[in-house]
Amino acid sequence: MKKFAAVLLALAVLIGCAAVVSAETKDVKVGFIFLHDENSTYDLNFLNAAKEACEAKGVEYIIKTNIDEGEACYDAAADLVDAGCNLVFADSFGHESYMIQAAKEFPEVEFCHATGTQAHTVGLANYHNAFASIYEGRFMAGVAAGLKLNEMIENGEFTAEEAKVGYVGAYPYAEVKSGYTSFFLGVRYICPSATMEVTFTNSWYDEALEKEGATKLINNGCMLISQHADSMGAPTACEDAGVPNVSYNGSTVAACPNTFIVSSRINWAPYMQYIIECVQNGEAIPADWTGDIENNAVMLSEINEKAAAAGTAEKIEEVKAGLLDGSIKVFDASTFTVGGENLTSYLADVDDMGDFAPETEVISDGYFHEFEYRSAPYFDIDIDGINLLGA
Repeated sequence: MKKFAAVLLALAVLIGCAAVVSAETKDVKVGFIFLHDENSTYDLNFLNAAKEACEAKGVEYIIKTNIDEGEACYDAAADLVDAGCNLVFADSFGHESYMIQAAKEFPEVEFCHATGTQAHTVGLANYHNAFASIYEGRFMAGVAAGLKLNEMIENGEFTAEEAKVGYVGAYPYAEVKSGYTSFFLGVRYICPSATMEVTFTNSWYDEALEKEGATKLINNGCMLISQHADSMGAPTACEDAGVPNVSYNGSTVAACPNTFIVSSRINWAPYMQYIIECVQNGEAIPADWTGDIENNAVMLSEINEKAAAAGTAEKIEEVKAGLLDGSIKVFDASTFTVGGENLTSYLADVDDMGDFAPETEVISDGYFHEFEYRSAPYFDIDIDGINLLGA
């Protein structure tokens, strides 16, 4: 009888342990809010990551596309909560205030937002921001562009003084400025004589305006074009004109086989898997999460050898190693000037309170510390060598 009782006791303990494990592992249903659909390279990158992460973790998910940066975002978030989602993610900068509104109303649901700035100041335990150090990816893409410029100079296509690149930007926000400046510094790392012109569409996705912007830059004498814009407008303009192109958020080689060189992108799958695991295990999600090269959140596409300069792959691997070991700093303050002077100090608006008031010193140890004080970019400096055509 004593042995039987001991067995029963052991079984009870095991059942109890199983119950604890079960209680600690929650079911997760994820809702996704995307600004556009698969026709936008930006949103397609998120869509692919969402599906990859949810299928890898075996969780149910709902996707809402073409949700604009207005009340529609709050409505979509509320609908997802009503549908049983206990984790909601949105992908566009302008979604943030509506995600915060939803987080306040539904405190039992976790709300995660890409590219936002307010999670560490708004004080909500269930609202979180995420980004990745894409400036490092853009710097490496700039290295590829610089190599192409040097090759074209060596081939006699233009002189070193004529090495001008163009950039189609969405808005004159810190996110875009950080991106085009890091790309430009990558270009200059290889081709020191390069200059750059930037035009803005004031839209995240407008194929006609993006193509028009790229065409304007080409007509202005830009020898290579890159972009922070979400359509095929700029790449197709480059293919039509025979001008080399560095794209964003995915390879365009299928449509632009003669001009596409490489693309940088954020791989969002690691973050999405991480937040799913946090909800499953009842663990807190940090207010700010920043992915990087090391955790595979910042990536380059395959290089198009047909368009790229010889030795591009090898040089990018060398630069990547320098970024990883810290011997290369993208925003090394000795590599750029403002008004002819190197910066030794700069206050940035890191703690976004809606007042656009800079409060955080971000230059120390000789470089600008991008992404180190929050997950979203705050580099908003206009450096020498970059000419802004309009904002």
